[in-house]
Amino acid sequence: MIRYETLTDVSAARLQRYDMIIDVRSPSEHGEDHLPGAVNMPVLNDAERAEIGTTYVQVSPFEARRAGAALVARNAAVHLQTALADKPKRFRPLVYCWRGGMRSNSMATILAAVGWPVAVLEGGYQTWRRAVIAGLEAVCPKLDLVLIDGQTGTAKTALLQVLREKGEQVIDLEGLARHRGSAFGGFADADQPSQKAFESALWSQVELLDETRPVFVEAESARIGSIRLPAALWNLMKNTPRLEIVAPLAERARFLTQSYADIVDDPERAEQALDLISPFQPRDRIAHWRELAHSGASIELATELMQAHYDPAYDRSRRKRMRQSVTTLKTERLDSEALHALADRVIAVSSGA
Repeated sequence: MIRYETLTDVSAARLQRYDMIIDVRSPSEHGEDHLPGAVNMPVLNDAERAEIGTTYVQVSPFEARRAGAALVARNAAVHLQTALADKPKRFRPLVYCWRGGMRSNSMATILAAVGWPVAVLEGGYQTWRRAVIAGLEAVCPKLDLVLIDGQTGTAKTALLQVLREKGEQVIDLEGLARHRGSAFGGFADADQPSQKAFESALWSQVELLDETRPVFVEAESARIGSIRLPAALWNLMKNTPRLEIVAPLAERARFLTQSYADIVDDPERAEQALDLISPFQPRDRIAHWRELAHSGASIELATELMQAHYDPAYDRSRRKRMRQSVTTLKTERLDSEALHALADRVIAVSSGA
């Protein structure tokens, strides 16, 4: 009799024991969210899944299962002849589908018949999703957060990267959300993930954190682009003391034109970003900013945007959170050398040194 293991533990330590995590769901299901590092090998693609569903409703469950079995066998054969063709005898895969039902069990039966020690995730993706939600709710309130705050252009994300290089624990929320948190924040080469995918990526980092050490996070609003921060994390951030980075306006403008080079070099994207803030600014000012964007006057545009839009917005937000204690760290420059020196000061302050 062909047998395979069932798994309920989706901790990082447990998942690392498998050579490959195989997601047999359709490409659209996989695209919305999946287990960390999972490889999509659908046993039914999106069109086939819809076809089988229609047969189940309009003809009969039996005919749907028969047609589905033929498609699963055919698609599994393709995976065996391609993506799995070079896997050795001791190859150990973990297979999952939506709920740990027919799709994953069918694929696992075929792989086990080859002789591989296969495991199936009991409950499928839903088991993972429940673990993500429960994990974030349980662990986030326990984190020793240090919020890096400051006006637009104070190199907060770059500072987090330096802190990580120095061995500190960092959560880059904007990196996970693939958005820089403003009208100009979208990444040119990547769309934002789904909400579920963001939470999975966040949990994959949070799960590995040492709760006894500080965790550096940029001070964000409750939303980063289209992504909502989990309530447990956001509630902690609202009540966490902040380290505020202060730098001269001219230096912030210089830094912004470098870090937002993808938008500076693309007037059309700059136009789209200006459209988003146009309801909050006079029409003639927006028109002037459009002219600056098209003429390549990036330093002037960045300076005026901060003076007229982003700095006032930051000041309003800061007044709302005045109940939090704030430690101010001033820097005259935001180049690489200055950021390394600033990171050392941040570490010293957060450790109480």
